[in-house]
Amino acid sequence: MKEKCKIVGQKIVQFLKFFYEEVIKFPAYILAHPLKGFEEFKRYKKGKVSVSLIFMVLMIIVNVLSFQYNGFLVNDNEIKDLNTLSQIAYIVGIILVITVGNWSVTTLFDGKGNMKEIFMMVCYCLYPLIWATGVGILLSNVLAQDEMALFTLVIALGGFLTAYMFFFGVISIHEYGLIQCVLTILATILAVLIILFACLLFFDLFQRMYGFIYTIYQEITLRDLL
Repeated sequence: MKEKCKIVGQKIVQFLKFFYEEVIKFPAYILAHPLKGFEEFKRYKKGKVSVSLIFMVLMIIVNVLSFQYNGFLVNDNEIKDLNTLSQIAYIVGIILVITVGNWSVTTLFDGKGNMKEIFMMVCYCLYPLIWATGVGILLSNVLAQDEMALFTLVIALGGFLTAYMFFFGVISIHEYGLIQCVLTILATILAVLIILFACLLFFDLFQRMYGFIYTIYQEITLRDLL
């Protein structure tokens, strides 16, 4: 029994060490030293898919929590309207669309990063936004109305730092210069808009086809009844 407890304790310590080193310390290092950090991320394979998935899950969690627990001064959402699956699809969808959009553009711009590296980079860039959203939930419940500028500042800072990490991530992952990086990001935004437009068209077409097939089914059913 003591041996089992010792093994469990060691595993817990190892997990906590892994979590601190990979989920807190290294992303913070990238944030403070983006070029050097992303160089280690790519060249020395310090970026991990498992950590990327952790960031994606954490982003989903804080997004759901903010929907439900943000203070009433900044939250007009009804708890009954919370749909966890739609929140998951929203976060995962955004990450995948940005990944595919950036990959599709950088293949034309001779980028050196592959889709796996782009996906990991995008997830790592969520690090400051996760912290900002979590802090924002706390602040929104303790600040008065005339202090809400601090809440807005924290959320805006999280978004800015995420964009900041993404900018340097594109430079490092694809080995671009400054101008090429700016052009690539603009092209990525355009690619994302095109992908979203195509998805909306596909969804609309699917709805129309479903409605058409369902109407035919109803007609056949009614004729059989008659």
